[in-house]
Parts: sequence; structure tokens; C-alpha cells
Amino acid sequence: MKTMLLAVGGNSLIRAGQKGTIAEQLVNARRTAAEIAKLVCDGYRIVLTHGNGPQVGAALLRSERGASQVPGQPLDVCDASTQGEIGYLLQQSLDTELRLAGLHVSVVTVLTQVVVSLDDPAMRRPSKPIGPFYSRADAEERKRLLGWEIIEDAGRGYRRVVPSPDPLDIIELEVIRDLIERNVLVIACGGGGIPVAWHEGRLQGVEAVIDKDRASALLASRLGVSLFVISTDTDYVYLDYKKPTQRALHLVGCSELQEYADAGHFPPGNMGPKVESVLRFLMPGGREAIITSCENLCSAVSGPVGTHIVLDRGLAALDARVQSELPVGGR
Repeated sequence: MKTMLLAVGGNSLIRAGQKGTIAEQLVNARRTAAEIAKLVCDGYRIVLTHGNGPQVGAALLRSERGASQVPGQPLDVCDASTQGEIGYLLQQSLDTELRLAGLHVSVVTVLTQVVVSLDDPAMRRPSKPIGPFYSRADAEERKRLLGWEIIEDAGRGYRRVVPSPDPLDIIELEVIRDLIERNVLVIACGGGGIPVAWHEGRLQGVEAVIDKDRASALLASRLGVSLFVISTDTDYVYLDYKKPTQRALHLVGCSELQEYADAGHFPPGNMGPKVESVLRFLMPGGREAIITSCENLCSAVSGPVGTHIVLDRGLAALDARVQSELPVGGR
């Protein structure tokens, strides 16, 4: 059985220059769903994860502005609500595209809780910007009233920052596994999952954001999928990105990719977490990972498009057809 965990980025639902209306997101979700339906036609059982950055920012803004009329919502509850919102758009789109392709595959969204540690060092060093931009005066007022941590973000204003702890466990893992075995297409770990922690024998929500790609790598490893694919806004992983010396990576081993990461080629706010996540999946024994754009999903899975990453010992064993089509010196 071929199994794939596909992590789609925020551009799969809200593209550059868009406002993020439901109508816009639905059009984009249907475009993504059409690509996924082709992968199902090729025989893959798929677990789909997704980001939620713009959506959770909007949910926090609605909660803040409506607080004088209705009770506000904490971050973990906003994470849960956006999992349902995005899951609905993707689930409806997938149901439609799978039916149009003549496939009888059920789709379900699993509201997913991901365990973090309250002792994670990241909990003491909030670093993940969320929500809207504020003036300095407004930011200081929220810091005083709400206890927020605030930073200046890229010269565009001030934003709230929250911890981004490592994902340790997935509460609904066995449910997801059972659904896959029943040939259900599962949407899970949306936005990195709802951060929760065990405290005195009880689960509790945590005001944090888990990196979507790290949570996806954990889920891919725990499920033992055949292929881990990260969809982003570039066709390849690049060295010297956006410089005159820019070079695409086509086929690369883990140790080589780690060397490039150590040399600073992959910024922490962009490609860094994606590279780190595929290494986390592969190093314990994962088979293959691919990083590419949403538009090239099918071409990457079936051929040489995109950056293919494998364990060093698996380089020579990578599919002969893919290897033969790689450009000379393309690694």
C-alpha cells in the first residue's frame, strides 16, 4: 500500500495579493483538491495536513474586536475553530473532485490535538508572530492589559508573539491510522495541531503555535508513510535563493542537505523548518521526502520535478526513471 503525507502550505488556500475571503479560499481549495485527486488515482492513500496562519490571525482579530459583545477566545480554541473551517473547505472540495474523477473515497477532517511540553525551552522564549500589526502605543496597551509578549516585526509595526514548542505526541494518532486502513482520506494536524499539554493528569490547551511542517513530520513518522511531501511556494529547494548564484536541488541525500542547512542556506522563517522537518522524517528511517510547489505535486511525485530527499544509502536506489531524467549535475 502506497501511503503519502502531504503538507500543503498557506498559499494553497490564500494566494499572494488575495484578501482571504471564503470564496477565494474555496477556489484555491478546489485547485489543490484536483491535484490530490490525481494522486489518489495513482494509488496513494493520503493524509493531508495544512497551515492556518492567515486564518488563525483573522480568528484572533475577530475575537479581540468582538470582545465587548461576546467572550473572547484563547489561541488554542482559535486553532481548533480554524481546523474545522479549513477542513470543511478542503473536505468539500476533495469530495467534489474525487467524485468527478470517478473515485469512491471518503474524506474526513480529524480535529487533532498535539502534545507539547510545558518545560520546552521555547515556552520561555516566545518567538512566533501571530495576529495583526499594531502601533507601538496599541501594542504596549495590550501588553499591559493582556500580558502579551510584543515584538517589532519587519518594520511594519508591532505584533504579539507566542511560543512555538516542539510537537511530542498526537492524541488522535490511532484514530487517524484506523481511518487510513479503511481507505479514508484524512485531513489532520491542521495548523500544526491544537497545542495541548498534560498537567496533573489532565489535558489542557496551551497558548502556542506548533510549526505545521514539524507536526507533519511527526505524524508521517508515526504512521510510517511511504512518502512525505511538503507543498510550498517554490518548485524546488534552492541554494543561494534569489541570488545570482541561485541553484535548484533536484536529488539530495540527508547528510548533504544537512551541510547546506548548517551553512545557512535555509532561513528559519521560510525554508528552514521544511528542510528540518524532512530530515526529522528521514533520519529515523523514512523512505523519501519531496519539497515542491502545489502546482507541481503530481509531476514531482511521478517524476523528477521538485527536490527529492532520501537517506544517503538510498540515493542509488531511487526510482530509475526519476534518476535518469534528472539534469546532469542537478544534485
